[in-house]
Amino acid sequence: MLFENKKTRVLAFVGPSGTGKSYRAQMVANENNINYIIDDGLLIKGNEVIAGVSAKKAPTKIETVKQALFLQPEKREAVKKAIRKNKPEAILILGTSDKMVKEIASNLGLPEIERIIYINEVATEAEMETARRIRVTQGKHVIPVPTFEIKKDFSGYILDPLQIFRFRSGSKPYISEKSIIRPTFSYLGNFTISDTVFRQMIEYVAQKLPAIYRVLKVRIENYGEGPYIYMEVSVVFGNNVVTVLKEFRNRCVKEIENATTMNVQKIEVVAKEIYVPKKEEKK
Repeated sequence: MLFENKKTRVLAFVGPSGTGKSYRAQMVANENNINYIIDDGLLIKGNEVIAGVSAKKAPTKIETVKQALFLQPEKREAVKKAIRKNKPEAILILGTSDKMVKEIASNLGLPEIERIIYINEVATEAEMETARRIRVTQGKHVIPVPTFEIKKDFSGYILDPLQIFRFRSGSKPYISEKSIIRPTFSYLGNFTISDTVFRQMIEYVAQKLPAIYRVLKVRIENYGEGPYIYMEVSVVFGNNVVTVLKEFRNRCVKEIENATTMNVQKIEVVAKEIYVPKKEEKK
């Protein structure tokens, strides 16, 4: 047992998969004065992921269940360690059944759940049906943290920022930020960005920089967590080569990350030649 004094309050938020639990998690937590949420393998404090690996990244549904229940010792211990370090006054556990949330609490060594809140207490049938339809037709899942917070963890996945002004009767209004993703096992299939697309974006950036004459070579390697990019360019004579390469690299990173939601893991730019404009070009 993690908390022998049992001062930590543990509540649970339960509802069938795809009915909008993660979407409403922050609202439920806010109304019950809870700053910590456990959702699909993640320990979340406010708008920050502080421990865990999202079950929505799992390659199969079986692995998803294992991660969501913290059955893998290494990942479980990492979350338990974070809980011991942060000493939360209260935690909200999300799950699809009473059995699931009780098992999560037990696996993490948390005190007994004092109250279970059900999705139909905070959402109408129409709202739950809309959530189910989006899950089935679009394969979208919500994580109750902002996109910028999970972007590194979900590099290469479809991410949509979602900011909502929420309030319920008798409670304070607040801004709730969330992220929408498609998990790896989504039946909708994989999303692939070809090397040609990366090259086109790089050449577009080069056109905007007069100091870059042209892009000579681009090599892309993608290891799942994000692309590794190697480039060779021709720099116009008369410019500071180091300054030009640094600016070009930074602009390429920004363009690629904004356009693809991928994190560029490494980008190397080499000045392969110096271009000397002809006299007529200088005029």
